[in-house]
Amino acid sequence: MVKSVVYFTKDISPQGLVRIYDALNCTLKDKVAVKISTGEPGGHNYLHPELIEPLVSKLSGTIVECCTAYRGKRFDADNHMQAVKDHGFTAIAPCDIMDAEGEMRIPVSDGKHLGGYNIVGSHIVNYKSMLMLSHFKGHAMGGFGGALKNMSIGVASRNGKAWIHSVGRTEDPDTMWGMTDDQDGFLESMAEACQSVISFFGADNMAYINVANRLSVDCDCVANPREPEMADIGIFASLDPVALDQACYDAIMNSTDEGKAALVKRMLKKNAIHTVDTAYELGLGSKQYEIINID
Repeated sequence: MVKSVVYFTKDISPQGLVRIYDALNCTLKDKVAVKISTGEPGGHNYLHPELIEPLVSKLSGTIVECCTAYRGKRFDADNHMQAVKDHGFTAIAPCDIMDAEGEMRIPVSDGKHLGGYNIVGSHIVNYKSMLMLSHFKGHAMGGFGGALKNMSIGVASRNGKAWIHSVGRTEDPDTMWGMTDDQDGFLESMAEACQSVISFFGADNMAYINVANRLSVDCDCVANPREPEMADIGIFASLDPVALDQACYDAIMNSTDEGKAALVKRMLKKNAIHTVDTAYELGLGSKQYEIINID
């Protein structure tokens, strides 16, 4: 099996983020979408503007998001944009709620759950490339959130999130919550959605960075997330999202930090690695990787 390169630095700083992107030696086409989680109001573990500003500026990027499927403060575009502003992102770059003016279907060419399509924000057509800039952490439903979750649930519109969470049974966010019984199907649906996004942009027009800090068991979508119990690890980057998430998962599983226990328990309970395994089976990348330290 061919090994993919995953770059790593312990330097979680604006300079470290730029250096690890440069190590990828890729050129993302204009106009560049930078997909992050802007964080649910009340939370504080999301990637802060002061950390990401130099990299976003270097790319002349637009920070992009889509509305949530749960009825929090980012459920509709106006309130979501207010949260984006309150968290300081509009001060550093243009910001776009991609499903503010509707949604569109993009093809899922291989898979068994999503009925041949993923539903994303209609503004996706305004971009030629995308940087998945993800905060790697736990997640109540996916087990962990990294590049693959950010690319699937994150890029999906509000209705698209319902489509993925319900394993292709409903596009209605309000009825979705009664259809979350198929855990492995949900994880497989996320991988199928990733396939559609990569196909839409083209693999050469995408890059992936995971920042493994503030390693709470809770996602940035939680208004009151649990405090992290393990120490920050560093920044990982790759042109292969499968290898990247696998490397981050392995770093936590193999860590000697006793504070990892809650996060490990969550990842195992939710069978989180199944998303990575399915993405590999769909041909989205390799589970074998080589770590190159840029420190």
